[in-house]
Amino acid sequence: MVTLVLGEFPDLIAYGLRALLGEDDRLRLLATDVPIDSLEAAIAETEPDLAVIDFGALASPIQIHQLHERQPETRLVVLVDRASAAECGQLLAFGATAVLARDTRRNDILTAIQLASRGMNVLPGSDGAVTREPYGPELLTDREADVLELLQQGASNAEIAARLHVAVETVRTHARNIYRKLGVTSRRDLAATPFARGR
Repeated sequence: MVTLVLGEFPDLIAYGLRALLGEDDRLRLLATDVPIDSLEAAIAETEPDLAVIDFGALASPIQIHQLHERQPETRLVVLVDRASAAECGQLLAFGATAVLARDTRRNDILTAIQLASRGMNVLPGSDGAVTREPYGPELLTDREADVLELLQQGASNAEIAARLHVAVETVRTHARNIYRKLGVTSRRDLAATPFARGR
Protein backbone atom coordinates (compact mmCIF):
# COMPACT_ATOMS: atom_id res chain seq x y z
CA MET A 1 0.00 0.00 0.00
CA VAL A 2 1.42 3.38 -1.06
CA THR A 3 0.18 6.38 0.89
CA LEU A 4 -0.17 9.77 -0.81
CA VAL A 5 -0.85 13.42 -0.18
CA LEU A 6 -2.28 15.25 -3.18
CA GLY A 7 -1.43 18.93 -3.54
CA GLU A 8 -3.81 21.53 -4.84
CA PHE A 9 -4.53 21.37 -8.58
CA PRO A 10 -6.98 23.17 -10.86
CA ASP A 11 -10.49 21.73 -10.38
CA LEU A 12 -10.73 19.39 -13.36
CA ILE A 13 -7.25 17.97 -12.89
CA ALA A 14 -7.80 17.59 -9.14
CA TYR A 15 -11.06 15.71 -9.79
CA GLY A 16 -9.36 13.38 -12.27
CA LEU A 17 -6.41 12.69 -9.98
CA ARG A 18 -8.64 12.01 -6.96
CA ALA A 19 -10.74 9.59 -9.01
CA LEU A 20 -7.71 7.86 -10.55
CA LEU A 21 -5.76 7.50 -7.32
CA GLY A 22 -8.82 6.68 -5.23
CA GLU A 23 -9.89 3.74 -7.40
CA ASP A 24 -6.54 1.92 -7.17
CA ASP A 25 -6.60 -0.37 -4.12
CA ARG A 26 -2.77 -0.28 -3.94
CA LEU A 27 -2.94 3.44 -3.10
CA ARG A 28 -4.34 5.30 -0.12
CA LEU A 29 -4.99 9.05 -0.21
CA LEU A 30 -4.27 10.62 3.17
CA ALA A 31 -5.05 14.23 2.18
CA THR A 32 -6.19 15.96 -1.00
CA ASP A 33 -6.31 19.50 -2.35
CA VAL A 34 -3.53 20.65 -0.01
CA PRO A 35 -2.34 24.19 -0.88
CA ILE A 36 1.39 24.46 -1.55
CA ASP A 37 1.96 26.61 1.56
CA SER A 38 0.32 23.90 3.74
CA LEU A 39 1.96 20.92 2.06
CA GLU A 40 4.92 20.62 4.42
CA ALA A 41 2.65 20.55 7.48
CA ALA A 42 0.35 17.99 5.84
CA ILE A 43 3.33 15.76 5.03
CA ALA A 44 4.70 16.09 8.58
CA GLU A 45 1.29 15.18 10.00
CA THR A 46 0.38 12.26 7.72
CA GLU A 47 3.87 10.92 6.82
CA PRO A 48 2.94 9.73 3.31
CA ASP A 49 5.17 7.75 1.00
CA LEU A 50 4.53 10.26 -1.80
CA ALA A 51 3.32 13.80 -2.35
CA VAL A 52 1.93 14.73 -5.78
CA ILE A 53 2.59 18.40 -6.56
CA ASP A 54 1.42 20.77 -9.30
CA PHE A 55 4.47 22.58 -10.68
CA GLY A 56 2.21 25.49 -11.62
CA ALA A 57 1.31 26.05 -7.96
CA LEU A 58 4.92 26.73 -7.02
CA ALA A 59 6.25 30.26 -6.62
CA SER A 60 9.75 28.99 -7.35
CA PRO A 61 11.33 25.59 -8.05
CA ILE A 62 13.39 26.11 -4.89
CA GLN A 63 10.23 25.05 -3.01
CA ILE A 64 10.78 21.48 -4.26
CA HIS A 65 14.26 21.50 -2.76
CA GLN A 66 13.04 22.98 0.54
CA LEU A 67 10.26 20.42 0.81
CA HIS A 68 12.67 17.59 0.00
CA GLU A 69 15.18 18.82 2.59
CA ARG A 70 12.57 19.17 5.33
CA GLN A 71 10.65 15.95 4.56
CA PRO A 72 13.25 13.61 3.00
CA GLU A 73 11.27 10.43 3.69
CA THR A 74 8.43 11.53 1.39
CA ARG A 75 9.06 11.15 -2.34
CA LEU A 76 7.92 14.05 -4.53
CA VAL A 77 6.04 13.53 -7.79
CA VAL A 78 5.78 16.76 -9.79
CA LEU A 79 3.24 17.21 -12.58
CA VAL A 80 4.31 19.74 -15.20
CA ASP A 81 2.63 21.30 -18.21
CA ARG A 82 5.74 21.13 -20.37
CA ALA A 83 8.72 18.92 -19.71
CA SER A 84 12.00 19.27 -21.57
CA ALA A 85 14.79 16.89 -20.60
CA ALA A 86 16.80 19.75 -19.06
CA GLU A 87 13.87 20.94 -16.96
CA CYS A 88 13.11 17.42 -15.76
CA GLY A 89 16.76 16.97 -14.83
CA GLN A 90 16.70 20.17 -12.83
CA LEU A 91 13.60 19.11 -10.92
CA LEU A 92 15.28 15.81 -10.06
CA ALA A 93 18.32 17.77 -8.86
CA PHE A 94 16.01 19.90 -6.71
CA GLY A 95 14.70 16.74 -4.98
CA ALA A 96 11.79 15.44 -7.06
CA THR A 97 11.66 11.67 -7.50
CA ALA A 98 9.35 11.74 -10.52
CA VAL A 99 8.43 14.38 -13.08
CA LEU A 100 5.37 13.69 -15.21
CA ALA A 101 3.61 15.65 -17.90
CA ARG A 102 0.05 16.53 -16.94
CA ASP A 103 -1.32 14.67 -19.95
CA THR A 104 0.40 11.39 -19.05
CA ARG A 105 -1.87 8.37 -19.57
CA ARG A 106 -3.64 7.06 -16.48
CA ASN A 107 -1.82 3.68 -16.42
CA ASP A 108 1.51 5.45 -16.82
CA ILE A 109 0.72 7.71 -13.87
CA LEU A 110 -0.12 4.70 -11.69
CA THR A 111 3.05 2.91 -12.78
CA ALA A 112 5.14 6.03 -12.15
CA ILE A 113 3.69 6.37 -8.65
CA GLN A 114 4.56 2.76 -7.84
CA LEU A 115 8.12 3.23 -9.16
CA ALA A 116 8.59 6.56 -7.38
CA SER A 117 7.40 5.02 -4.10
CA ARG A 118 10.37 2.64 -4.39
CA GLY A 119 12.76 5.57 -4.93
CA MET A 120 13.15 5.15 -8.67
CA ASN A 121 13.43 8.34 -10.72
CA VAL A 122 10.72 8.64 -13.35
CA LEU A 123 10.72 11.08 -16.26
CA PRO A 124 8.26 11.56 -19.11
CA GLY A 125 8.95 9.57 -22.27
CA SER A 126 9.49 11.30 -25.58
CA ASP A 127 5.74 11.16 -26.20
CA GLY A 128 5.14 12.71 -22.76
CA ALA A 129 7.04 15.90 -23.51
CA VAL A 130 4.66 18.67 -24.41
CA THR A 131 5.34 22.04 -25.94
CA ARG A 132 2.80 24.41 -24.49
CA GLU A 133 3.38 27.84 -23.06
CA PRO A 134 5.17 27.68 -19.70
CA TYR A 135 2.94 27.19 -16.67
CA GLY A 136 4.48 27.87 -13.27
CA PRO A 137 7.90 29.16 -12.30
CA GLU A 138 10.74 29.24 -14.80
CA LEU A 139 13.57 26.75 -14.68
CA LEU A 140 17.16 27.49 -15.64
CA THR A 141 18.42 27.36 -19.20
CA ASP A 142 21.44 25.16 -19.94
CA ARG A 143 23.76 28.22 -19.95
CA GLU A 144 22.31 29.48 -16.67
CA ALA A 145 22.94 26.04 -15.15
CA ASP A 146 26.58 26.30 -16.32
CA VAL A 147 26.91 29.74 -14.69
CA LEU A 148 25.19 28.52 -11.51
CA GLU A 149 27.63 25.65 -11.15
CA LEU A 150 30.60 28.03 -11.43
CA LEU A 151 29.01 30.56 -9.06
CA GLN A 152 28.57 27.79 -6.49
CA GLN A 153 32.26 26.93 -6.88
CA GLY A 154 33.09 30.52 -5.89
CA ALA A 155 34.28 31.70 -9.30
CA SER A 156 34.18 35.46 -9.97
CA ASN A 157 32.22 36.92 -12.87
CA ALA A 158 35.47 37.46 -14.78
CA GLU A 159 36.58 33.85 -14.18
CA ILE A 160 33.20 32.54 -15.33
CA ALA A 161 33.32 34.72 -18.43
CA ALA A 162 36.78 33.39 -19.30
CA ARG A 163 35.82 29.75 -18.75
CA LEU A 164 32.59 29.99 -20.75
CA HIS A 165 34.04 32.31 -23.42
CA VAL A 166 31.41 35.01 -22.92
CA ALA A 167 31.43 38.66 -21.84
CA VAL A 168 31.37 39.60 -18.15
CA GLU A 169 28.10 41.46 -18.72
CA THR A 170 26.60 38.22 -20.09
CA VAL A 171 27.60 36.46 -16.86
CA ARG A 172 25.97 39.25 -14.84
CA THR A 173 22.77 38.87 -16.84
CA HIS A 174 22.75 35.10 -16.32
CA ALA A 175 23.41 35.60 -12.59
CA ARG A 176 20.47 38.03 -12.27
CA ASN A 177 18.22 35.53 -14.06
CA ILE A 178 19.41 32.72 -11.79
CA TYR A 179 18.74 34.76 -8.64
CA ARG A 180 15.25 35.67 -9.88
CA LYS A 181 14.33 32.14 -10.95
CA LEU A 182 15.58 30.49 -7.76
CA GLY A 183 14.23 33.19 -5.45
CA VAL A 184 17.61 34.05 -3.92
CA THR A 185 19.32 37.41 -3.60
CA SER A 186 23.04 36.71 -3.22
CA ARG A 187 25.92 34.35 -3.91
CA ARG A 188 25.80 33.35 -0.26
CA ASP A 189 22.26 32.01 -0.78
CA LEU A 190 23.47 30.11 -3.87
CA ALA A 191 26.34 28.54 -1.95
CA ALA A 192 23.84 26.61 0.16
CA THR A 193 21.87 25.20 -2.79
CA PRO A 194 22.64 21.97 -4.72
CA PHE A 195 21.00 23.11 -7.96
CA ALA A 196 23.73 22.70 -10.55
CA ARG A 197 23.31 20.00 -13.20
CA GLY A 198 24.60 16.56 -12.40
CA ARG A 199 24.39 16.83 -8.63
